[in-house]
Amino acid sequence: MAAQFRSNLWDPVLIVSQIIAIQCTYYVGLGVWILIFDFWMGSVHSLHQIFSDKAVDYSTTRGRLGAIAFILNSLFCAIGLWYIVGRAKQCLDFAATATTIHLVFCMLYLHHIPGSWTWWIVNIVCIAITSVLGEFACMKTEMKAIPITTSTGKSNI
Repeated sequence: MAAQFRSNLWDPVLIVSQIIAIQCTYYVGLGVWILIFDFWMGSVHSLHQIFSDKAVDYSTTRGRLGAIAFILNSLFCAIGLWYIVGRAKQCLDFAATATTIHLVFCMLYLHHIPGSWTWWIVNIVCIAITSVLGEFACMKTEMKAIPITTSTGKSNI
């Protein structure tokens, strides 16, 4: 039987490490985008912008910029998936896990489930963008030709 790359390997340390790294990527990226928009708008920084469902309210300029920060963060997280996970078929799992962990942190911060429909829409769109772009980047890497060289150093292809 031919060995396949991580076909049946159960490595909980690797999986937990990847989850933590993706979560850190998520919050660092989101913090940077919010910080950029806060400097641009002259706003005060707070954890409320990351963990509150009111932070992505479309009725205010600050809320729209918050939603844009979440969506731009999806691009950053897709790069994180490509670099950290590197497997196309695991991108949706890690994107959904990062958003689920963010939901838990939001519930701990707010003491209730986020009730804003815009918060839910923004986060579902972010999962979709992150997983699709992450899968695309990982598939491009996975589909690269593997050079085969002989002992003389010349390629047989």
